[in-house]
Amino acid sequence: MSASLVGSEMCIRDRFNMQNKKTKELTLLAILTALSVTFGFVAKIPTPTGLLTLVDAGIYFTAFYLGKKEGAIVGGLSAFLIDLLSSAPQWMFISLLIHGAQGYFAGFKGNYRILGLLIATIVMVGGYALASVFMYGTGASIAEVIPNFCQNALGLVVGWVLYQGFKKVQSKKD
Repeated sequence: MSASLVGSEMCIRDRFNMQNKKTKELTLLAILTALSVTFGFVAKIPTPTGLLTLVDAGIYFTAFYLGKKEGAIVGGLSAFLIDLLSSAPQWMFISLLIHGAQGYFAGFKGNYRILGLLIATIVMVGGYALASVFMYGTGASIAEVIPNFCQNALGLVVGWVLYQGFKKVQSKKD
């Protein structure tokens, strides 16, 4: 009888630890999403077809730090929320998909990291170019390619620098 109680107590403890871990992961993703939205509002540059922001910095940081799944979640949610809060609802679901995919590919690790970053850039720049063709025409779409590439490149660099700094602080903490 007592062995049964000990076994069920361990099962409950393991379940609590799993739930506690999930809660911590969810909280971290919520904080990173909020920070990415904040990055997006720090520098909002209006363009003929939308906005250029620093949201990519938060997406790339999350992807470098946590990986592809988390990069996709933070990327999609933060871009969706920025469009919602910036009165650009026509872009919300497009941004959810494009920046979600960007975060996913940016989260590739090891030998695939460069390939993932290249695909993330193509998805972001190409995705918005394609969406702009349908929403505003070819001329507007072409005009957005270079600004979107610059937004992506700046976000990649800022995200990488933040990640490297974070790693350095974490290693000193341990």
